[in-house]
Amino acid sequence: MRRQQQAPQFLSTLDSVKYRGPAPVRDAGGQVRLSAARAMVLEILQQRSEPVRVGDLAGLLGQHDNTVRAHLDELVEAGLAVRRRAAPDGRGRPAWLYEADPTRSEPDVRVREHAALAGALAAHIAATSADPEVDARAAGEVWGRNTARARHPGGPLDRPKAARQETVNIMADLGFDPAADDTLTTVALKRCPMLDVARAQPDVVCQVHLGLIRGALDELGGDASRADLIPFAEPGACRLHLMTRAPRGPRD
Repeated sequence: MRRQQQAPQFLSTLDSVKYRGPAPVRDAGGQVRLSAARAMVLEILQQRSEPVRVGDLAGLLGQHDNTVRAHLDELVEAGLAVRRRAAPDGRGRPAWLYEADPTRSEPDVRVREHAALAGALAAHIAATSADPEVDARAAGEVWGRNTARARHPGGPLDRPKAARQETVNIMADLGFDPAADDTLTTVALKRCPMLDVARAQPDVVCQVHLGLIRGALDELGGDASRADLIPFAEPGACRLHLMTRAPRGPRD
């Protein structure tokens, strides 16, 4: 696998990346420490595509409406959820509908756990490896392959573009808030679940992420050798390229 050519330009000193790159992924409560029960409510809201009523959520959790309402009000106050009235149906005041705040792309509990484990792995590699970049990338590839295999146990996808799309989906689920172009060849990663560690140890953490991307892409049937990551490439994002060289053969 080829080494990144542009990384030193961005990673030579901490000051050079201080005001570049993605935003940090905030913890589940921002400035508010959430209880396990409220974190669970938040995770359910994040996983639903439609707003939910208090009664429906209470039934799902097996809790009293008032208990669930208190959890939801705390999330609204913390800025992690929003509420609005349902459309009137002619019978009294419309019910409140709740959903995760779409402007707050917070990860669920599992994402935060993965970030913590990846951070510990990066610290271990940095302290013990004779070649931290190579070992970090290799560890990331295992992570990416396992993640892709768990999502698609049937093997590679039919088309390279589908593999790129699913790789972007994986990055979204892991809290990177990706914004891809129409061809899925260039992706801005606007959040980083390991930003503090990445700034301190960019040669390790960013290589873990590159390995994650390449491992997932290869497992899904894409061309991993054409994926490259430019850490802290611009204000607000790292830049991911999924097709760095001219394609060979028919276009997908």
